[in-house]
Amino acid sequence: MRQSSRATPGELDMSNTLQPSPVHPVDEMLAPPKLLALGLQHVLVMYAGAVAVPLIIGRALDLGPQQIAFLINADLFACGIVTLVQSLGFPGVGIRLPVMMGVTFASVGPMLAMIAAGKAGGVPKEQTLNMIYGSVIAAGLFGILISPFISRMIRFFPPIVTGSIILIIGVSLMRIGVNWAAGAPVDTLPSYGDPVHLSVAGFVLLVILGLTKYAKGFLANVAVLMGIIAGSVVAMLIGKMSFEKVAKADWFGIVTPFSFGMPVFDVVSIITMCLVMIVVMIESLGMFLALGTMTGKKLSQDDLTRGLRADGIGTIIGGVFNTFPYTSFSQNVGLVGVTGVRSRWVAVAGGAILLLLGLTPKLAQLVESVPTFVLGGAGIVMFGMVAATGIRILSQVDFAGNRNNLYIVAISLGFGMIPLVAPKFFQYMPKSLGPLLHSGILLTAIMAVLLNLYFNGVKSQAEAEADAAASSHGSE
Repeated sequence: MRQSSRATPGELDMSNTLQPSPVHPVDEMLAPPKLLALGLQHVLVMYAGAVAVPLIIGRALDLGPQQIAFLINADLFACGIVTLVQSLGFPGVGIRLPVMMGVTFASVGPMLAMIAAGKAGGVPKEQTLNMIYGSVIAAGLFGILISPFISRMIRFFPPIVTGSIILIIGVSLMRIGVNWAAGAPVDTLPSYGDPVHLSVAGFVLLVILGLTKYAKGFLANVAVLMGIIAGSVVAMLIGKMSFEKVAKADWFGIVTPFSFGMPVFDVVSIITMCLVMIVVMIESLGMFLALGTMTGKKLSQDDLTRGLRADGIGTIIGGVFNTFPYTSFSQNVGLVGVTGVRSRWVAVAGGAILLLLGLTPKLAQLVESVPTFVLGGAGIVMFGMVAATGIRILSQVDFAGNRNNLYIVAISLGFGMIPLVAPKFFQYMPKSLGPLLHSGILLTAIMAVLLNLYFNGVKSQAEAEADAAASSHGSE
């Protein structure tokens, strides 16, 4: 007698209970060797930018080589902790996306101004540094308090706004990639644009393009890392990469809190750094939305609040461990677009590597020995991918039926380009507005939001979340 294929209601409930729910690509756990390689790739991409700020601040303060080296290790150590907080996530904090955290360049200008004021007033450099750390800690607390209010701004960020912001992020970052490829941070240095630098950067770019087209599976996903390794081998063969500093560095070093003394809380410095924190969090909001689109992950207001709160907590951690304000590194957003790997566990692996580098000066020096022009070939690819993501988002916008959207994009991008093409455009404006007026990303965000409100009004929270869901679905 043939058995009936129909199960009882209880059996149906049991089968539904036992059936595993699909794992979103963001939460997918990859094999340890893949996690290690992909995490290292993220670290290599962000390393030059991560250590740039402590180098700049340390030299501006006329600190000794050992003190500057300590600032770099402290920065890497804090980078690891904050990246784990953001990508791994803890109750109430962390957006749980493939986010790498690093010191924001938006804080450099105000900190250099504090240093200049300290030198003019004869303030000891350690006291100036502790005043910076006091303002950083206060700004982190401020960031935690305002994170719920910043996250509610998702209604003001439809695709016409987010696409414009992400496009200008990519365009802004291209300047970094181009300077890397030229082998020097500014074009006034004699080594800038050396044909050897350009040739190696071009070689790295060709390796990445070749692997992207012809390699399959995992090898294609680590095309950027392979390009950087290949470029490093070439640089070593032509005598442009040395391991001398690696041999001299210690194997282990501990990063202790408040190594330069207790923080000093100055009201003016705190207000300035809090303004920087607002800039940082608005830029982070745009990057979170970009990652949500790129990974196909719908982000709720609570998700955004947790991510922004991690920025605030990370900044406090930075001030405690002798470093500076932290934010999501946009160059790593580009790497997510290049590799197509959406797992946040890759960022967790990257955070663990950064933590190790912060405790191991010799390993940190090994990564630091990779020449800037080697990273340049990879930077052009990755930063261009950020801009391409913005263009793809803008392709969802109705330009034919609503010509006003053309004005929104045109004017927003025009304002965002001002700091890039005319750095002295706002030189007579109050110095306190520097973090605002010298951030092309923030200028684009403000103009896009205001113009969208002027032409299109504001949508409800439900409509905004529906747009975000449609945008995420379209990216898969």
